[in-house]
Amino acid sequence: MTTPRILAFAGSTRRDSYNQRLVRIAADGAQEAGADVMLLDLKEYPLPLFSEDLEQEGFPDNATKLKQLFLEHDGLLIASPEYNSSITPLLKNTIDWVSRPAEGEKSLAAYQGKVAALLAASPGRLGGLRGLVHVRAILGNIGVLVLPDQIAVPRAFEAFGEDGQLTDEKQQARVQGLGKSLAETLAKLARQRH
Repeated sequence: MTTPRILAFAGSTRRDSYNQRLVRIAADGAQEAGADVMLLDLKEYPLPLFSEDLEQEGFPDNATKLKQLFLEHDGLLIASPEYNSSITPLLKNTIDWVSRPAEGEKSLAAYQGKVAALLAASPGRLGGLRGLVHVRAILGNIGVLVLPDQIAVPRAFEAFGEDGQLTDEKQQARVQGLGKSLAETLAKLARQRH
């Protein structure tokens, strides 16, 4: 059986991003469940704001690299900050560039058949929950199966210890459990295909 491959990233490039901390915890859970997890920092793949004019001038190198990573992985573990009750411009722009088909390629090839798990951390009381509604809708519309379970961590400014882990042990276990659930779902789907 092949090992599930998961691409884990946050929709933030902020230096002390709560969501980068959060996705690392979930990634640990996925790795413990036997998945091969690549932690991706979108800061290393800067992209211009998507425009078909730019696309026609030539696909940016970073968009090509990102798309290849999406194609090579079975699952997506995404921690999405909430900006004004929605998805971050960074995350939406990444999704848009990766969605563009190369010549002769199937539409939405980088998303079809993928499974995703969603998380959020926010200073607010809802923990980024409103933004996750939009992320779920976008991914569902482009062919990604999004796990029904998701985690939103409120009051993020006091939720993490200095070690980057969540101070609430139950919450820490739930976040790791979501990563594990994604890994296990991918493994089950792989078994059914073979």
